This record gives sequence, structure tokens and C-alpha cells, in this order.
Amino acid sequence: MIDGALPYLVCPVCAGPLERRDRALRCSNGHNFDMAKQGYADLSGGRLPHTGDSAEMIADRADFLAAGHYDFIAAALAEQAAGLDGLVLDAGTGTGDYLARVLEAAPDAAGLGLDVSKPALRRAARAHPRAGAALADLWRPLPLADRCTTVIMDVFAPRNGPEFRRVLRPDGLLLVVTPAADHLGELIDAYGLIQVDPEKAARVSGALDGFFTLDGSATHRRAMTLTAAEARTLAGMTPSARHVPVADLPAHDLTVTAAVDVAVYRPR
Repeated sequence: MIDGALPYLVCPVCAGPLERRDRALRCSNGHNFDMAKQGYADLSGGRLPHTGDSAEMIADRADFLAAGHYDFIAAALAEQAAGLDGLVLDAGTGTGDYLARVLEAAPDAAGLGLDVSKPALRRAARAHPRAGAALADLWRPLPLADRCTTVIMDVFAPRNGPEFRRVLRPDGLLLVVTPAADHLGELIDAYGLIQVDPEKAARVSGALDGFFTLDGSATHRRAMTLTAAEARTLAGMTPSARHVPVADLPAHDLTVTAAVDVAVYRPR
């Protein structure tokens, strides 16, 4: 629910504190922000230039994560955040599954998931009793007070270095998950999907250098034995789904390598 995150939220228009008024959030200057019936708040502050993942992509992601294939990513994040309190921000939360796992490991923390995808937020708002969800663009100023978050998680999502630094406490952690070079290599080769950007590490460094110091990084790998339906679902939750008619892909069982880098940053 959004109430646990409310003390940390600010108005996206004037940066004043927000309070709950039934099905809306309101600041003292009269700016009013509706809450969807599914429980997430619209803190976009205006028209968004993009709408994020589609309902079909989010449904595929929910099915794939529910099968446990990416549990090892959730476990790595939960290990870093175990026992912490305060606010855990999941930037680009998707379905909220990773945030829910982290909150289970941090029983004194509240959670907030931000995303531009309304289909994602409908699920994220119900992912955990201590998790709220809000519509917000990560490239814009975040609707959060200065130095209010204990942990920021960024899993396959855009990285706004200046804003992450502004809202993270001086003793906080930034956890960034990015695909390793061989992530989903067999799936990419089999179906001609979009490859991992070879400049990914340089782009991550460029977004965060000057604001954060790398405290450590580890690569996690798993071999996933997927049915034909699961392979198609995995393709459907990737960026390739925007360019490839996933429903038309040839269906066959496949062993696929999941390989991600989990990096821990601290504020400079």
C-alpha cells in the first residue's frame, strides 16, 4: 500500500509533502494526484513521453517470474538488503516481484515501486503489503524527498544518476542489475532477438560515475531448462517483444543461460 511510502513522497509539481485524501494524494499548495482503483498513485506530474511495457509483456513477465526462473536474482538483492529499515525504492519496478522479495528480507522497511507502465503498476501495487506503487518517469525528478531512501534497486531499468544520488541517504545502497554479455544468448541466437549491448558496462558507468562509487560486483549465472511455452514467454518479456511477433516464433524446448551482473554502489 502507498501509505507506508507516504512520508517519503513529495509533490511532483512543487516538491511539497503529500497527504492522503481518500483516493488521492494532495499537497498544501492544492496539487492533487489521483490513485487508481488498483492502488497505485499517479505522480507523473503531467503527460509522459512513453508508456513502458505493454500489458502483454507484463503478463509474460509475471508468468515467467512466478515459475521461479529468476529467483536467483531476487535472492542476490535480498541478501544485500537483509535487515535494513527505512524506504526501499524499486526504480522501474515492473511487476514488483523483486521488491516483494527484498521486503521479506527487510521486515522493518517500506517499499515503493516506480514505473511508467500502468499494467505493471496494477500488479506492483499488490505485490506486498508494505509496498506502494506510483506512476513516474525515471528520467524526470523523482517524487521523493532528498536523502530519504535506504536502498535503491534498479533491475534492467534506466539509471538516473543525479536523481538516485539526491534521494539516497549518505549511508544508503544502490543495487544495479544488468545483463552480462552472455545473458539469454541461446534464446537470442535461436530467435534472432536483440543482443546485449556490448557497451552496456560503459553506459552504466557513464550514468553513475561522479555520483556513486562501486563497492562490489558479482556475476550470477543459471542454466534454465525451458519448455517451448516458457521460451516464448521469456522472449515476450524482453525488449525484443516490441520488434518481433513473439506469437509467431517457432516453439521448441531450450536450455538458456541467465547471466546478470549485480553491482553495489555507495554515494560519493
